[in-house]
Amino acid sequence: VYIVYLGHVIRNQDHYLTSKNHVRLLSNVFQSNEEANEAMVYSYKHVFSGFAATLNESQASILANTRGVISVFESKLLRLHTTRSWDFMGLNLDYSEGTPLQLTHGEDVIIGVLDTGIWPESASFREEPEMGPIPKYWKGECVAGDNFNPKKACNKKLIGAKYYLTGFQRRFGRINKTTNPEYISPRDYLGHGTHTASTAAGARSRGAGIFGFANGTARGGAPRARVAVYKVCWNRDFAGTCTEEDVLAGFDEALRDGVGVVSASFGKAPPLREFFGSSADIGSFHAMQMGVSVVFSAGNGGPQPGLVGNVNPWSICVAASDIDRSFPTKILLDDGSFFVGQGLITNHISGTLARARTYFFGGICNSENWMNKSAAGKILICFSTDGDVSSEDAEFAAARRANASALVFVQPLTMPVAAVSIIPVVRIDIVQGSKLYLLPNFTKAQILPSETTFKRSPTPVVADFSSRGPSSISPDFLKPDISAPGVNILAAWSPNVAPSVFSSDHRSVDWNFETGTSMSCPHVSGVVALLKSAHPRWSPAAIRSALMTTAYNKDINGDGILVQGSTKSSDPFDIGAGHINPLGAFDPGLVYDMTTRDYILFLCNRGYSEDQIQTMVICPLATPARCPDRLEPDSSINYPSITVSNLKCTKTVKRTVRNVGPAKTAVYFVSVVSPNGVEVAVWPTILIFSPLKEELTYYVTFKPVKVARGRYEFGSITWSDGVHHVRSPMVVQVNTRGDGNYYEEGSSTTPY
Repeated sequence: VYIVYLGHVIRNQDHYLTSKNHVRLLSNVFQSNEEANEAMVYSYKHVFSGFAATLNESQASILANTRGVISVFESKLLRLHTTRSWDFMGLNLDYSEGTPLQLTHGEDVIIGVLDTGIWPESASFREEPEMGPIPKYWKGECVAGDNFNPKKACNKKLIGAKYYLTGFQRRFGRINKTTNPEYISPRDYLGHGTHTASTAAGARSRGAGIFGFANGTARGGAPRARVAVYKVCWNRDFAGTCTEEDVLAGFDEALRDGVGVVSASFGKAPPLREFFGSSADIGSFHAMQMGVSVVFSAGNGGPQPGLVGNVNPWSICVAASDIDRSFPTKILLDDGSFFVGQGLITNHISGTLARARTYFFGGICNSENWMNKSAAGKILICFSTDGDVSSEDAEFAAARRANASALVFVQPLTMPVAAVSIIPVVRIDIVQGSKLYLLPNFTKAQILPSETTFKRSPTPVVADFSSRGPSSISPDFLKPDISAPGVNILAAWSPNVAPSVFSSDHRSVDWNFETGTSMSCPHVSGVVALLKSAHPRWSPAAIRSALMTTAYNKDINGDGILVQGSTKSSDPFDIGAGHINPLGAFDPGLVYDMTTRDYILFLCNRGYSEDQIQTMVICPLATPARCPDRLEPDSSINYPSITVSNLKCTKTVKRTVRNVGPAKTAVYFVSVVSPNGVEVAVWPTILIFSPLKEELTYYVTFKPVKVARGRYEFGSITWSDGVHHVRSPMVVQVNTRGDGNYYEEGSSTTPY
């Protein structure tokens, strides 16, 4: 399947006529309209124009060289990136100072969730008390299907539910219910979409928890916001698989229906394609032009650098970090000494400690290395460093092969995190694990039931799996943009799906812990809905700016935010501008907005012609789609972070900020933390805003003062009026000559 992208829909053109034009264009590479209609998978006709069709390479090449066609690309498969978190972020349900912010905003905002569907009976999707009528501008609907009756499933909370299966079935054949019990309807078979929708906008639900842990009142970021689900990802071998043509169809209808926020927890790992060779980038580009904020997950490809996905500059890309809730679990010895790991142990366990080498060849805890010996009554000690084994591999081998009573899984420092499993498992750090290992084999031990504690460990900590920058295709934009909770997030779950990843797990739960940037993404989506409700005139760029410039970079102890699996502090490639601070984002002081002109400049820099840009960008009358005679670098586009990916000589970039604070007259002073080896000068150093001057521009000059090649350095610029602290991270890659000579722009000698 190839996707043919043609730009925005001609204003006021009949949708039927748009589809007819698509068939006519497709007929150019077929012998008849009938063949073209048979090849057609989708016609995108509501917000943007294009189609998906089954083509061979030569047909795709002919269409790519046809006048009016912007891009033609082969559809790829996209993968999913898969309570207490809101309290941790400052959005609590404390009524002592009036109605909590989460309950006073969001009702007029609709969050569109593109995912695996929804379990509508979950308590998260009941109507909040005194919810008003569905917004009049809403054009969506709930569609019937397997086990999904719109009259029973939908209400004033869940106001839309659709599914898109044509692309999936064109690629993999019709769903066989014997081998794949997926629901051909908006109902969620995998649990992932239910979890993300409930995280973003779930209603308040008392009595949430799993196996006695994390008990309390669960809720989404915007409990009073409306939810519309677009099922674009489907079960394949018990994993969520999304075809790009289905995703683009979901975007087209979600934007037509009237969503205000799109939450999309999926993506593709590098190599990334050009921006308009990706369904997610096309859909989010047109969303931005309609004033709709799109939030993507960064991906789970960490900790290696450069693997971040969803890097376009018009959406929000979210990394994952943990929260301040942990589940300490004691391993107690007969002499009274004990060790503490992380687990979800519900019952007291007694046994004898046993080294893995007694039951697994080489001590490698996986099924292939099992010695066919029973470990009944034993508490196995397995090391992740023996054979590079994952905890899930060790858990399966210990439980289903060796029949152990419990597992102690030893990991590097800062890595242990509790997880739901089919066997009682305690994850413990390598320092304690090594001491356990040195005890005599078959030492008696007890594992005590786990506790739920708060604020014991330094948090937040960037998750090891969270995909890191820099962006592999647009290095002058910092990605990810921001970090949010994505580790052991409790949210609603499909009760037909086991809470763990193991096929032998037959338990049913209504709430479940999930981990991934899939979980951090809807946290930001929920906050965006609150911000849109509080500031309905803010653009998606202004909302992103408010989130980024108010993010924090210190943990709860005032130290730098750590990186899981390391003892080092994080940098902007790990967490973008920092960890999300919802309360601060409501009053950021200044915002970096982006206009149509910024996006035109970006498209010009990517090599698109003025004719192509004219068909993609909905321009105000005063903004012609023209490329400037002299292109400005991407680093000068008005992004809230500043990235210079190739600093060879003195370089100046500019930024424009708008005063959105309560005081129309305000004075801001600048403070700079310069990247190592780079002199940074800001002019002017004072910004004076007045009712007649809401927007002001400043310039930042970077001068390399060291010899380096390919090394990234980090700093920041902060504007403050004494109340607001508007912080922008700086990322600079210094690439100076090895002879120590530095050049300034405009010099007669060309630097290299």
